[in-house]
Amino acid sequence: MTTYRSTSDEAMIIQLDPRGNPMLLEENLARSRMHEAEIFAQQHRLAHRLVVARRWRRLAGWAQRRATLKARAL
Repeated sequence: MTTYRSTSDEAMIIQLDPRGNPMLLEENLARSRMHEAEIFAQQHRLAHRLVVARRWRRLAGWAQRRATLKARAL
């Protein structure tokens, strides 16, 4: 029996039995690929949220500076 570890950060071990059904091998590989795709999507969503938060922080800073300047002008 051969044991393979997925390339993602989370531990997912796939055990392959060379005497077993070849369809099980395909199912395990497909399951592993789907798991890695889910992890990639989670990381992508997290990166997108960080970019959006940074953009809103910049906009809030700009609005605060503009409001302060207008208040001084009055």
